[in-house]
Amino acid sequence: MSGAARPLRISVFGAGSIGCYLGGRLAATGAEVTLIGRERVGAEIRDHGLRLTDLHGSDIRVAASDIAFDTGPESAATADLVVVSVKSAGTPEVGATLASAIGPGTVVVSAQNGLGNADTLRAALPGHVVLAAMVPFNVVHRGDGHFHQGSEGDLEIEQHPAVPAFAPVFADAGLPLHPHDDFRSVQWAKLLLNLNNPVNALSGLPLREELSRRPFRRALALAQREALALLAARGIAVAKLTPLPPQWIPRLLTVPDGVFRVAGSRMLAIDPHARSSMWDDLEACRRTEVDWISGEIVRLAEASGTAAPVNARLVALIREAEAGGNRQWSGDALLADLRSQRGPRKPAGKRQRN
Repeated sequence: MSGAARPLRISVFGAGSIGCYLGGRLAATGAEVTLIGRERVGAEIRDHGLRLTDLHGSDIRVAASDIAFDTGPESAATADLVVVSVKSAGTPEVGATLASAIGPGTVVVSAQNGLGNADTLRAALPGHVVLAAMVPFNVVHRGDGHFHQGSEGDLEIEQHPAVPAFAPVFADAGLPLHPHDDFRSVQWAKLLLNLNNPVNALSGLPLREELSRRPFRRALALAQREALALLAARGIAVAKLTPLPPQWIPRLLTVPDGVFRVAGSRMLAIDPHARSSMWDDLEACRRTEVDWISGEIVRLAEASGTAAPVNARLVALIREAEAGGNRQWSGDALLADLRSQRGPRKPAGKRQRN
């Protein structure tokens, strides 16, 4: 990457909610940013510019003239940094596109859900530095170029000598990067939290309202406990991204609502209107990323010679919802459905309540 005094050239490949929010925040600090995405998003930005808000009251405006938009990868040819923020299903195509587009010194950062997207990009870009990153917060598209960060968290990234060259630009934008040596453990920790995405999408409720209801939290706890048991059996480390160790979170989720409002207050520090990206995909009739969230747990179970019935059922329910099925589950109905997947219940007094 160039160390010259000119602004950092950044291409954001995938101008969805996360891509527009990150790109807009970086452009607001003077970075030379190009968003790459669909023409309908480009038209919206040309008409309205970008407005970037968050749950703490920040309100940043970026004029249309201060951020470029392309529908093709041409801008990536001169970029110092390419941030990939497409849905996981699009990663192989993006990798193939970048292989013929970017210069030899361009660093690529995968700011995507799931575990394997950076590996997919590395396979397509063997001569480039490709780093995995994690965006912990939720972004809602409110229309007319307005993107709202509805929850808290800082960006996490793989530790690498290339990071200090662009980290100050992210810090100036209010998006500090936190490097980690064992980034796979960070990805597993994020995936455990993301197991709420299908629960939220099936509830039809804003995130804060869904998490305020104990039956939905119990449903999430079932999915998390199943995942944690598989990870422990395989000896896979899970990073601590929250004040509580990941193994304690399912227990917190199951406490009564009044207790959770106090003990889980940080989990409820979410904009009242924020929803999961999976809910957004269902609303827009797009295929979701459930295969890269709950599906990862199912694949881990298969690799272990066992099953993950709760997460497999969440995958199936989301697939049904994509095809027009129920997207307004009550918490009690969803919890009962997921519990039924686990087979016979243990005798009373010998089982852990969920």
